[in-house]
Parts: sequence; C-alpha cells; structure tokens
Amino acid sequence: MNKYDAIVIGAGATGLLAALTLSKHGKKVLVLEKNRQVGGNCNSYDVDGFQVDTGPHAITHLETGPLKRLMENYFDYLPVFEDYGNYFVRTERNFLKVPSNLKEFAVFDALPRKDRLLIAQTLTKELTLSTFGVDLSKKSVYDALPKTLSTDSYNFVDAISHFLSGKSMKETSVHRILTGSSFVRDSITQAQFASIVSKPDRPPVESILQSIIPANYHNQLQLRFNSVSSQFSSLGRLATNRANDSQGYPRKGLKALLNAILYSLPDSVDIKTESKVKKILVENNQVTGVESDEIYLADIVIHTGFVKYLPELVQDLPHNYIEELDGIVNSKSLTVWLGLDETRKEFNYRGSEIWFKDNAYWAMPISNYDPTLSPPGKQLVGFAFAIDDSSPEKKEIKKAHETIYKVVPDIQDHVEMQHDQVTIPEKAAVTINGHFAGIRTPVRNLYVAGTDTDSRSMGVTRAAYSIIEMLRILNEDSNLH
Repeated sequence: MNKYDAIVIGAGATGLLAALTLSKHGKKVLVLEKNRQVGGNCNSYDVDGFQVDTGPHAITHLETGPLKRLMENYFDYLPVFEDYGNYFVRTERNFLKVPSNLKEFAVFDALPRKDRLLIAQTLTKELTLSTFGVDLSKKSVYDALPKTLSTDSYNFVDAISHFLSGKSMKETSVHRILTGSSFVRDSITQAQFASIVSKPDRPPVESILQSIIPANYHNQLQLRFNSVSSQFSSLGRLATNRANDSQGYPRKGLKALLNAILYSLPDSVDIKTESKVKKILVENNQVTGVESDEIYLADIVIHTGFVKYLPELVQDLPHNYIEELDGIVNSKSLTVWLGLDETRKEFNYRGSEIWFKDNAYWAMPISNYDPTLSPPGKQLVGFAFAIDDSSPEKKEIKKAHETIYKVVPDIQDHVEMQHDQVTIPEKAAVTINGHFAGIRTPVRNLYVAGTDTDSRSMGVTRAAYSIIEMLRILNEDSNLH
C-alpha cells in the first residue's frame, strides 16, 4: 500500500509540477507536504473580503517559455492570463513608464540626462559583450557602472537589482540584469522541448470552470505575444524591446494557476498534507523511500524544499556537496497588502510601479486585473520590499508602512484592510557568489528541483525551468518512462 514509483517532497508549485509531469509519464506519485495547505508561494487566500496572493507576481516568459511548454504538454485545464501592462516609476514629481529600450531611456526624466547617457552606454557595452559570449555572471552591476552617477541614478539601479535578484547592485550580476529585463531571453521552443522529453499521451484540454478556461483562451494568450518577433537579436531588442510583451497575471489570482495544476493531476497522484518528512531512506547509495508519518517506499524521490537543508534528511552526504549547498543564498521579502475603500486614481493602471528612493518598493494593484479580488468598488494593492535579514521584522514592517504613507499620503485614510507577509520569494537568490544546486544529487535516484536549482527568470517561471531540466535528467537516467 505504501509503495510508489516516485515520491515528491513538498507541494509548492515545483512539487506539484513534478508530480503532474511524472504522473503523465505513467508514474504512481506520492506528494508529501508538511503544511496544511498546498501551493507554497503559488497561492492566494482571503483577508477581510480581499483575495491576496503570496506576494505580487508577474508570470514571465509566457510567449515561448517553460511554463507554456508545461501547460501545452501536461495541463488538462488552463488558467487565463491577463495582459500584464507596464512597469512604471513613481517619483516626487512624476509617474513615468520604465524604459525598456534606448529610445525610451533617452526621455526618462526620473534620472539626470547625463546619467541616462552614461547608463545607456554601459548597457550597450555589456549587452554587446553578452551577445559575443562573454560570461557576465560574476561581474557586479556596481562594477559595470561609471562612478560619476548621481545618488538618484545609483538608487534606481540598486532598486532594480533588489527586485531582480533580492540583493544590492554590488551583489547582483550584469547577466541577471540583462536576463531579468528580457534583453537576453532564455526560452524553450516546442522542438527543443520535444528533444528533452517525448510528449506523453493525455486527453485534450477541456473546460471545467469558465473562470479557469473560457473558450477564447488561446486567442487571449496570443493577443500580446504575437507582436514579438522571434528573429530579434539581443542587440536589436536594445532599440525595440518591450519587456512586458510576454508577461501576464492569472485571472482570479495566483490560486487560479495553482487550481489549474491541481485539476490536471490524475488519480495516480496522492497528496498528503501535514506530513513532514523526517528522513530520506538510502541503501547502498540508492534512494529507497522516505520516513514521514509512515514509511513510504519508492524508486525515485524528488526533493523540492530548500535544498540547503537536504543534509538534515540524508545521512553521509559527501562533505564537498554539503559545502556547495551551504553556498546557496536566500533573501527575505515583505509584502504589505492594502485594501482600499475606493478605487484610487494613484493606482489606475495595469502593471506595477517602482519607488526607488530611500526604502524602495515594487507595488502592484492586482484588483485592476480582476475586480473580484476585492469587494465591489474597492481596490487591492500589494507593496513588496526587500528586507534586511539582520533587522527585526517589526522594524522592517514599520519602515515599510512609513514609506508607503510618505510616498502616497492621500491613501492613509482610505485603508480598510492591511495585511503583512514576510516570505522567502526564491529558494536561492541570484547573486555574484551565490550557488545553485544541480538536479542530480550524490545519491542515485534522489533528485532536487525548485528555484534553488535554476537561475533563469523568477518565481513560477524559474520553477518551470527546473522541472524541464528535471525531466531531461530523468530521461537521461532512464527514469522517466
């Protein structure tokens, strides 16, 4: 009764995607989750009538990225992605669209004109080096910048670095800035995906709920994406790039994406919540199962929790492997959700905004994508901050609240709901000296997956990259079919 083909530890987005893909390849899968709820950071819940996500999310690389490939090949039910909109910068005087190409950057009045010229020259130089194959993953953004910029310009670049990597511009690589801003794109074509893993047999996509997939889903998904030519080079995008073209937000909130995964799971997947794994069982350096509330046996185990804690579950891992895992860097994020008693003109846009002075934030009015995320006539806005691990959380939360009310003072008297979330948004931050684990471990048939095993993109998209890499490795090891 307790024998499975594969056991997945963790029921966040990565764990559930792992279970979905393995089950569609004929595996009987057990998912063990220590918490009461599944989904991890890919979830939504109700607070006083407002539906909040676990942090603001923009789903990236939807044109030809990894999540689209997984949806096309493994999902039975699909979420609807609303057009993401634009990125904006808020200053004391202006509200401006964030430039995503040189033409827009030339008139970006949030920064001094001289600084804009110097930064544009730096961006052109670094993108040219990247195009010719120079590795920029160990070169910091700070080291690449000229040292004559104004304080505002440094603060702007530092804010962008924090939101793309979770760390400052001195710890964020140039490569991360280029990839995070979509100047360099890592996408996956259907042909590439087919070469990684053969497509499993599955029933055609069909509708279960109108809120999950309306009849015109495919037309909506392609509406924004068809405007991007796959023939553009990275240097061409420097002049023409539109960073938001392949981004979206799931209608009905982040839980719509979670529900689409859950509805697509076949009966061959068992999920047990409040079932913390105490030990991964190994015999003759080959995994045999796990010990949780009971002993569960399997030929394959996929660990999707924090891989740096894997040595707590597996005895006698090689010392050099443990040292490698210790090099993985985390960062903390605070999201302050404000439910407003009316729709405010300060947040009358689709997309998100950045405040880059003093205490930087990234804000997103998600009820503009779907009014049902807030009560009728009201508005829900999330403000995300990168917070200092060494500082008490109460102090960071207080500072965040003060920042919001300083930047947009008129909203203070209209706050009907306030909810604070402190999370680790990525299991590994993309830093100069940070490490990422490989999918294979030193134990045969024990694999790891998640946002600490792949540095491409962010959030759910990064988790999807790791799953595709996991499928490739399993296929190579003859463990997929």
